[in-house]
Amino acid sequence: MLLVATSCCEKKAKYVFYFIGDGMGFSHVAVTEAFKAVEKGEIGSEPLTFTQFPILGMATTYSTNHFITCSSAAGTALATGTKTCNGMLGVTPDTTSLTAISYKFHDAGRKVGIISSVTIDHATPGSFYAHNPSRSDYYAIAKELPETGFEFFGGGGFATPFGKEDSERSIYEIVAERGYTVSYGIEDYLALKDSTDKIIMLQEKGKEENILPYLKDVGKNDITLAQVVDAAVKFLDNEKGFFIMAEGGTIDWAAHSNDLANTIFETLDFDAAIEVAYKFYQLHPDETLIVVTADHETGGIALGKTTGYNFDLTIVKEIFDKIENGDKNADIETGESPDVFSYMSEKEIISYVSDKANIGWTTMSHTGGAVPVFAIGAGSSLFSGRMDNTDIPKRICKAAGIEF
Repeated sequence: MLLVATSCCEKKAKYVFYFIGDGMGFSHVAVTEAFKAVEKGEIGSEPLTFTQFPILGMATTYSTNHFITCSSAAGTALATGTKTCNGMLGVTPDTTSLTAISYKFHDAGRKVGIISSVTIDHATPGSFYAHNPSRSDYYAIAKELPETGFEFFGGGGFATPFGKEDSERSIYEIVAERGYTVSYGIEDYLALKDSTDKIIMLQEKGKEENILPYLKDVGKNDITLAQVVDAAVKFLDNEKGFFIMAEGGTIDWAAHSNDLANTIFETLDFDAAIEVAYKFYQLHPDETLIVVTADHETGGIALGKTTGYNFDLTIVKEIFDKIENGDKNADIETGESPDVFSYMSEKEIISYVSDKANIGWTTMSHTGGAVPVFAIGAGSSLFSGRMDNTDIPKRICKAAGIEF
């Protein structure tokens, strides 16, 4: 696939896709491309859809009070163009509310979709609609969602739909009162989508409704990030245009666990969602902008942890092949994960796989390096070179002809 940049006489971006790979650093991309080469029996690097975009930049990620950002501070920067302190969401360090570009697009008459593979009230998606001094106040964050009037929310559900003590009114009742239809699974979504102006698309009832499953665990009736993006495009498409933010949140969760196989698989899953947007771009190349970046890097992944100039992803291919053949118990050997993060207390660190592959990790947390920025389409030339994460939303607005 040969992708070329648009001309100097670009139209304004009518359709905007903003993809955020949570925790996805340069090395996450590199190891995934190496895995794709291994699938072909080669030593090399097989490109992802988004790494073939003609524009490449890099963005610094520090927060107001730390060299290493958390997801809420980074999400706030990516959504509002303003830095804040770690742990804060959609507000300045003095707790003044900020305006995310999703609101600016909506005020300009564009329809808006907010999507994540993890809970929709988590740090990154929450940054695009909520304002709270604490990113962990999930119930209060979720209560802001129906106030936005944004037309589409999808992917993961709500972390604490009844509050911290399970004693508050259900978020599901609140969103319904504000005109949102909640659908569960693909069939339910298809049956409901034409009868509503605002929808929240979740997994089928009886499944894990809060997050989308890891790629290796996807079952017959599970929805995927790519399916949610596809649904959003079709639901939001209109003459005035749209803005879609889609987060690949499980890349971060896998990397927090130093889980090599799932880090690769979730990056592939993220790429599949971006491919949906790219197909739309091919239909509207002069009016579509796709920007792909990350909030920070997670895990400090190293492609090679010992001397010898080699790493070997054959074991990851073996796991992937077993999954493709229907074996859901393809973990090989595992060890228990320390309870470092409450939302991952049940996750396992597949240390055997990393050791076998000669892949290293420096941390189970975030690191402070710059992250990649890929872009294609109308206004994409704005995203070349070095920038700060706060520059990205400002440049998106410029590309779309919307005052920041």
